[in-house]
Amino acid sequence: PRYRPDWDSLDARPLPAWFDQAKVGVFVHWGVFSVPAWGSEWFWWHWQGEHRPDYQRFVQRRYPPHTTYADFAPRFTAHDFQPREWAQLFQRAGARYVVLTTKHHEGFTNWGSPVSWNWNSLDTGPHRDLVGELGQALRESNIHYGLYHSLLEWFNPLYLADKESGFKTQNFVLKKTMPELYDLVLKYKPDLIWSDGDWEAPESYWNSTSFLAWLYNDSPVKDTVVVNDRWCNNCSCHHGGYYNCADKYKPGTLPTHKWEMCSSIDKLSWGYRSDMNISELMDEASIIEELVQTVSFGGNYLLNVGPTKEGVIAPIFQERLLALGRWLDTNGEAIYESKPWRIQMENSTDMVWYTSKGPVVYAIFLIWPQDNVLELSSPTPSPATQVTMLGFAGTLKWQESPGKGLLITLPYMLPSPLPPQSGWTVKLEGVK
Repeated sequence: PRYRPDWDSLDARPLPAWFDQAKVGVFVHWGVFSVPAWGSEWFWWHWQGEHRPDYQRFVQRRYPPHTTYADFAPRFTAHDFQPREWAQLFQRAGARYVVLTTKHHEGFTNWGSPVSWNWNSLDTGPHRDLVGELGQALRESNIHYGLYHSLLEWFNPLYLADKESGFKTQNFVLKKTMPELYDLVLKYKPDLIWSDGDWEAPESYWNSTSFLAWLYNDSPVKDTVVVNDRWCNNCSCHHGGYYNCADKYKPGTLPTHKWEMCSSIDKLSWGYRSDMNISELMDEASIIEELVQTVSFGGNYLLNVGPTKEGVIAPIFQERLLALGRWLDTNGEAIYESKPWRIQMENSTDMVWYTSKGPVVYAIFLIWPQDNVLELSSPTPSPATQVTMLGFAGTLKWQESPGKGLLITLPYMLPSPLPPQSGWTVKLEGVK
C-alpha cells in the first residue's frame, strides 16, 4: 500500500525491525559551534539571539573586535578527523547505530549542500564531506547510519521572513529545508533520519507529511529507514516513526509505542566545550543505569559525544564509551534484541530491572547485595528453573523465597573498600 501524506496513513507504517533490535546508539554533535566550544552547541543563539552578557564577554576576550559567527567556520578544520577510528570506537562501545549532526540550528551543513552556498564543510572549514566519510566508515563496520537534521535555522533570512509572516509563506522550506532533506536521502541513503528544530511551526509549514510519504513510498531507503517524531510543533510523542518525546526523556512506565532516550555524557551540553569539568560528566555507573532502565521500558539508548573542532573525541568520552562497551560484551545478551518483560522493575526497588527473550527472563541488578543473596519477588520459579549469571561459568544455587519469588546465591565477590557498582545480569530459565 502507498502511504498518503497525512498522519493517519504515515503513523500506520510498521517500524523496520532493525531499530528495535539495535537498542544502543551513539549520537555525535559536531559543527561550527565546536570552534568557540564554550557553553553549549546553542552558542550562536545565546550570543547573538539572546545577547547574553557571559557569551558577549567570552567573544570579546578571546577573538578580535567585530568577530562574527561566520568567522568561526574556517577554524572548524577537522584536521584530526579519522572516520575509521571513530567507527572502531563506536563499534567497541557496543553501538549498533550512529547519528551524526548533518546540520544543527546554525545552518552549517557537514556535507556540500547545493543550497547552503559557502556555509558548508566542502566550501569552507574542513573542505571535506564529513557526512559521507563517516557514513562509509560506519557501513564498513556494519553499523547503521543515522542523520540528524534541523528543520529550522535561527538566523537564515528566508526563515526569519517566513516567521514574520506567521508561517504563511514557505520560502525557507521550499528553497532550503526540503531540498537538503531530499539531497541527504538520495546521496547517503541513511538508515535513520533524526529530525529536530520543528517546534516553532506547524506541519502545514514544514511539508513534513509530503516528505515522509515520499520517503516511505519512493525513496531508495523506503523499506529500511526509520524516523523520529520531531516533524512539527505538536508532533512530538504523537506522530512520526519512533518517539523521542523530549531530550533525556524517562517515561517511568512502559510506553505503548517504540521510543528512544537520547542522553549526553556531558550533562550540560551536546556539543564539545572546553570548559567542561569531570563532575559534569556521567560516570560509568549512571550510563549503565540509564541504558538498563531505558531498555527495560522498551526504549533505545542514544548516548551523545561532542568531538572537538579538529575531529577528536576527547579521551574522557572515549573512556566512558569503552566502559559501556565492556559492560555490553558481558551483559549484551540481556540488552540487544530483548523485549520488555511483564514486569519492568522489581517493585520494592529501582535497582533491579527485567528484560526478556522468548521464555528467558533477565534480571539486571545495579547494586550488589551485601549478603551475596539476590532476592527477586517478581518471577515465579518452577522445579525446572535454572539460574546463571552472564560472564560467570556454571549455574547459581537458588531457593524459593518465603514470600514469593526466589533467593539466588551469587558468586563470592572479593572484598573491596568501595561497593561494586555497574550492573550484573542473572539469566532465569523456567520461570513465569
